[in-house]
Amino acid sequence: MSVRLRIISAIQQIAVEQQVNLPPLDDALSLHETGFDSLGFAILVARLEDDLGIDPFTISEDASFPLTIGDFIRAYENVPA
Repeated sequence: MSVRLRIISAIQQIAVEQQVNLPPLDDALSLHETGFDSLGFAILVARLEDDLGIDPFTISEDASFPLTIGDFIRAYENVPA
């Protein structure tokens, strides 16, 4: 499964667990519009670190938190090997 699909799957699973009604997920969707709060994003980043073995937000000294779903996915896809 691709990184993109793993991230989307994790978002959907956490939304169910946190009882968040997700809008359709596309690259232009603002992370704010997902309905996730800070706990939801913390859970997402922790799960992705467990699943993918990386946290792009702690690897780079100049990393900033992404604004859209597409930015978030690219942060994981663009981590140097």
